[in-house]
Amino acid sequence: MKRKIIDKSLSLLTWIFAAVTFAVLIFIVSYILIKGVPHLSPSLFALKYTTDNVSMTPAIVTTLLNVALSLVIAVPLGVFSAIYLVEYAKRGSKLVKVVRMMAETLSGIPSIIYGLFGSLFFVVWLKFGLSLLSGSLTLAIMILPLIMRTTEESLKAVPDSYREGSFGLGAGRLRTVFRIVLHAAAPGILAGIILSIGRIVGETAALIYTAGSMAQIPHSPLDSGRTLSVHMYILAGEGFNVGSA
Repeated sequence: MKRKIIDKSLSLLTWIFAAVTFAVLIFIVSYILIKGVPHLSPSLFALKYTTDNVSMTPAIVTTLLNVALSLVIAVPLGVFSAIYLVEYAKRGSKLVKVVRMMAETLSGIPSIIYGLFGSLFFVVWLKFGLSLLSGSLTLAIMILPLIMRTTEESLKAVPDSYREGSFGLGAGRLRTVFRIVLHAAAPGILAGIILSIGRIVGETAALIYTAGSMAQIPHSPLDSGRTLSVHMYILAGEGFNVGSA
């Protein structure tokens, strides 16, 4: 009887905290919509930004370009690094332990540090300037540990029987990895990429120092641009267009 009471109590607490979490989410979204929807107007979606319309269209386009360029750089590096660590490196190797430790360390560095590094290295030393390329390279370094770790865990979750069956049918290691293992691990890898997109879209500190805050649609990777999060930060900071932000 005592065990049943404890079990029921813990189940009830789980449901209560889940409901509270859901209610907080609904409150935040509802509050933003109630405060923001009255400020929506056609001018906010104008193709060109001015101080009068504070259009977010250039920021949306810049954000999409930033996401695409960052993923093009980071996803191949992260996925292939994880494939090497799981499929090719010897298990228990010191190199694997060092790489994993460095990836964990990189994932814990504050974004402002990445921004300062990108400003000194990409903007000043490589002379890319405040540009979409500098911002994307900085963000690619930021999301690389996340993609590596999620891909590595997804590859580890694939049963060894898949590999053994492929080898037994005469397939080589490369074919086994790309035709069998990656296919089975695809959902986990995709989840890591989606989490990376969320971090890119929500990043502000690193991009102010690397991509700049020019409210225009970049016509080349070396043009400056303002992402949506930076756009909201600047509008809210100025104090004149908080509702639009």
